[in-house]
Amino acid sequence: MEIELIDDILESLLFVSGDGLKIADICELLELQKSEVNGAVKRLQKRFGGKSGIHLISFNGKIQFASNPEYSDIIACVLNPIKEKALSNPAMETLSIIAYRQPVTRLDIESIRGVNCDYALQALLKNNLIEVVGRKESLGKPLLFGTTEAFLKRFGIEDISDLPDRDSLLDKIKAIEETSPEPTEDQLYNFAKDEEIPEFLQGEDVELIEVDAEAAATTDDSKE
Repeated sequence: MEIELIDDILESLLFVSGDGLKIADICELLELQKSEVNGAVKRLQKRFGGKSGIHLISFNGKIQFASNPEYSDIIACVLNPIKEKALSNPAMETLSIIAYRQPVTRLDIESIRGVNCDYALQALLKNNLIEVVGRKESLGKPLLFGTTEAFLKRFGIEDISDLPDRDSLLDKIKAIEETSPEPTEDQLYNFAKDEEIPEFLQGEDVELIEVDAEAAATTDDSKE
């Protein structure tokens, strides 16, 4: 297959898909060598780069078209008048712990931060930055949390092994986030009640324990 044809086909695939495409799948389905696809990716990244409104990004063995981050504020003004709620400082700290220590349980996170992390975990789950990746083989089999592909894309990381040092990550998170509103007591202490049961646990008996907001007030994330 000619080089120009490979480039044009790959460009079409990325445009139609919208989501990330695995390079391995492209190679297999188009019967191409990995070097041929990687060459096309580099050429397209050169074409869709710089001041172009569209960039070709790679992450976790996948490639995808994305908007130029330089124009994110303008795009948000047009397409998203009501801006997405930003992450609070407790959520940012929780995210950094999960990123560097995953898979990790809620109790592990709270032992590091020293405060209740229910609201922070809820915010990260709603923003699709973390997900449940399994259960720890210990008493009670607590849920284990890890970062998602959305986390990689959002912070421009190709693979979790490419994480910068923790302080640099926190600075990067702060740079793209705004100050979020203070959580209410209901949001903070009823996370377990509203939490959706992960797909792999559907059908199991899950006991939800409500937390007394007044008794737990001393660990309120919002009072940090």
